[in-house]
Amino acid sequence: MELEHNQKNRPRGIYLLPNLFTTAALFFGFYSIVAAMKGHFDMSAIAIFVAMVLDGLDGRVARMTNTQTAFGAEYDSLSDMVGFAVAPALLVYSWSLFTLGKLGWLVAFVYTAATALRLARFNTQAHDTDKRYFQGLPCPSAAAVLAGMIWCANYYDISGAFIAIPAAILTVCVAGLMVSRVRYYSFKQIDLKGKVPFMMVVIAVFVIAGIAIEPSQILFSLFLLYAGSGPVWTLWQIRKMRRRSRKE
Repeated sequence: MELEHNQKNRPRGIYLLPNLFTTAALFFGFYSIVAAMKGHFDMSAIAIFVAMVLDGLDGRVARMTNTQTAFGAEYDSLSDMVGFAVAPALLVYSWSLFTLGKLGWLVAFVYTAATALRLARFNTQAHDTDKRYFQGLPCPSAAAVLAGMIWCANYYDISGAFIAIPAAILTVCVAGLMVSRVRYYSFKQIDLKGKVPFMMVVIAVFVIAGIAIEPSQILFSLFLLYAGSGPVWTLWQIRKMRRRSRKE
């Protein structure tokens, strides 16, 4: 997860445990770039998902152990820039967008720049926003959409050159969602130690089983649905507010 920047309330220093997770996420982000350059697109996509899991763990571990520092927040953002900006951009370009020539690398650059802007905005506004929601699509989720698309397409033997235009459109869309003001549920309010309804456990079991059986399809579908949930929820809220204003 992206760590909040609140410089005044954080001690200066370096804690080993959370930064180990951040370093591991950085490693897998770098490995994704190397794998994409060598044409191992499946491994590159999987590495992005591994980096995403580790990125989520470093923030949670820091909060659980009360080891949040300004250094850790900055280090996390730099790791995110590698794993969720450069790595997916290079992956989707090497897999598909290169066939579009200049347009292809411009699309990849737009995605990279959007991720950088998303991270910068989050770091400067995190302490002023509602912790229940993200403003704009989180960059790990955006990277997961692109990685999931490529992993799923390779599973079905779909050539990247064959779907270059749809891949470019999807890349631009997730880039736009990252820098938008569309709100996404952050899941930070979920209490892992608290009690949950029985059906939640059943749903979690089916999701885990689905990921174990068909990881590429399930992960791509889940993150694509999450990316689409923001605009749908925002439009529903706007419609609800308009109805309320008409009644008043």
